[in-house]
Amino acid sequence: MRITPSSLKVQRVYRVLLISSAERFNTALDALLPRRLYDPVTVVTSASAGRRALNDQPYDFILINTPLPDEFGTETAIHFAQNRAAVPLVFVARDHLDDVHNQVAPYGVLTLPKPVTGEQVRLGLRWMAAYRERLRRLEKKSVSLEDKMKEIRLVNKAKWLLIDQKNMNETDAHHFIEKQAMNHSVSKGIIAEAILKNLSI
Repeated sequence: MRITPSSLKVQRVYRVLLISSAERFNTALDALLPRRLYDPVTVVTSASAGRRALNDQPYDFILINTPLPDEFGTETAIHFAQNRAAVPLVFVARDHLDDVHNQVAPYGVLTLPKPVTGEQVRLGLRWMAAYRERLRRLEKKSVSLEDKMKEIRLVNKAKWLLIDQKNMNETDAHHFIEKQAMNHSVSKGIIAEAILKNLSI
């Protein structure tokens, strides 16, 4: 068998939090969440329990079946969308769909009408997966940018230490750090850390 990059692709498994007080709905929805794709699937029956569950562990998808016993559910969906990397989807009665969609869409919350078919749920889950992967890439870019900014700050500190203690000008100090990084096949940040360690009083 020929091994290609695509054949090595690992299937993503999404963590799901279902917030719903309707037992029949929960049972029907759970049947549409095979554990090879969705695991764990945690079910809670109120918005407050949903908030507690999300404090205990992260989830990729948050499915909210409105209305909830302690609030309608849109407030929780908006809260999660603003403060978490999870993707919220709200199930709402068809008569209220447009109003709820207009309320939550600006925050990135998805909506599906009730009654809902299995095919609509599967489509919604595919939307959520695409949305979650986009968020994942943005998270990686954010971490990468933070690392780059940290390296720049370290290099600047090391540069000024070289200027102060080794009587270099700024250009020479910069070239020295670059050359050391190239010679040792490491990042400028690692060289800067070594300089700070060796030259700091």
